Amino acid sequence: MLRKSLLSLLVMSGIASSVSASPTLVAIGSLSSSSAGAYTDLSGLTGTLENGANANLLGGLGSGLAWAGGSTFLALPDRGPNAVAWNSSIDNTTSYISRFQTLSLALTTSSSGSLPYTLTPTLTGTTLLYSSTALNYGTAPTSINSESGKYYFTGRSDAFGVGTSSLNALNARLDPEAIRVSPDGKSVFISDEYGPYIYQFNRATGERIRTIETPANLGVTNLSSVGSAEISGNTSGRVANKGMEGLAITPDGKTLVGFMQSALIQDGGDGAKANRIVTIDLATNQTHQYAFNNLITTNGSTKSYNSSEILALNNHQFLVLERDGKGLGDGSSAKVKQVWAIDIRGAQDVSGLSGEAALLAKAPSKKLFLDIESALKAFGLSEAQIPAKLEGMAFGDDIFDNGTLYHTLFIANDNDFVQDVAGTNQFFAFRFTDADILSLGLDAYQAQQIATVTEPGTLALIAIAFGVLTPSLRRKKARHEQGL
Repeated sequence: MLRKSLLSLLVMSGIASSVSASPTLVAIGSLSSSSAGAYTDLSGLTGTLENGANANLLGGLGSGLAWAGGSTFLALPDRGPNAVAWNSSIDNTTSYISRFQTLSLALTTSSSGSLPYTLTPTLTGTTLLYSSTALNYGTAPTSINSESGKYYFTGRSDAFGVGTSSLNALNARLDPEAIRVSPDGKSVFISDEYGPYIYQFNRATGERIRTIETPANLGVTNLSSVGSAEISGNTSGRVANKGMEGLAITPDGKTLVGFMQSALIQDGGDGAKANRIVTIDLATNQTHQYAFNNLITTNGSTKSYNSSEILALNNHQFLVLERDGKGLGDGSSAKVKQVWAIDIRGAQDVSGLSGEAALLAKAPSKKLFLDIESALKAFGLSEAQIPAKLEGMAFGDDIFDNGTLYHTLFIANDNDFVQDVAGTNQFFAFRFTDADILSLGLDAYQAQQIATVTEPGTLALIAIAFGVLTPSLRRKKARHEQGL
């Protein structure tokens, strides 16, 4: 409290005026390859998907981004390559196995160039997600499961049981959109759009270890492999492909905070003005819902925008990433990519309410924290060069520069696995100070404390060095020796 009061006094007196007035861009990095090759992840998968894409295609990394301590981050592709038309009856989805990627996003000071730091992304591991309990695959091919006892989650939109609701945790289809690391560093929480679900996975193995129930009013009763048909077949619940897009974990590690990408059907559906924020107490499973006003005014025009991510600034204040779908990848010009700050402390629970007007009346106010588009344009990117789908957002390690402590914020794009159209997987690093936060009337930033764990890739290298190979490593080694 003393630290916050002192900073507030410095800001008001002008003493802290030398510190930047808002988050500033400090580095840009991109990732297009790994030790396995160009646009190839480290899953060890072989073969091609139904649309001709490689099963180990590296892409879509910005759907979700989580800090895991130090320079280690976890990046989350969504349901896989579906930008190429091949089967409209399943929304062109494929048997892509759900996964997360482990990255190093190393920031180093730059001796040249227009930005003060160099950002070097490196892929260090790929973890496939599975259930040890049998899943419903519907009409999706059973060849998804190549290992006994592992039922892999998949992006196929038809991988669900007939007659089940979207909240059935045994459905195999998964469209992961956000990821956060548990305080002990040993597991991850992943939210999805199909359910919406929140699952907890073992970080080292990828096995699902817990299903966290979401409120019933978020799900839909009648399922379809075609998104538009699923929307028209329901009168309440999440809009297809716009479920739980964002996920935060409070710094104390006690609460998950999910964020719906668009308004629920009963609240006006896609394009309506109020999304829902869902808090879940990890100890009791108790939930609360809060409204979010998604309107943004630009150039005299006020419009509703989709929300891509939520991030905990402290235990009650959050950053929300809102954006249009314009820019690189869409063949158009980006207009709105912004991060807003909200405070749900004292906000009214809207679990029992429905309808746009009812929710808007209870939505807390929001404050602009960062205009990403303006920052990227100031750097020199044109509106057509700014990625259309900036979706992943995570804090990183603090940095010191000339005696000033800065916090870091990383933002990533989802290139939809079409690098020829949407460019590489890009990462944008920003820095901000405590004074920046206090100038907005917000409380101090609290970093999540995450225990350090040995990365799976490191364990593999140790095992190989000592001649000890696990069954999965033996399979990968055999495939490599056979040229597969």
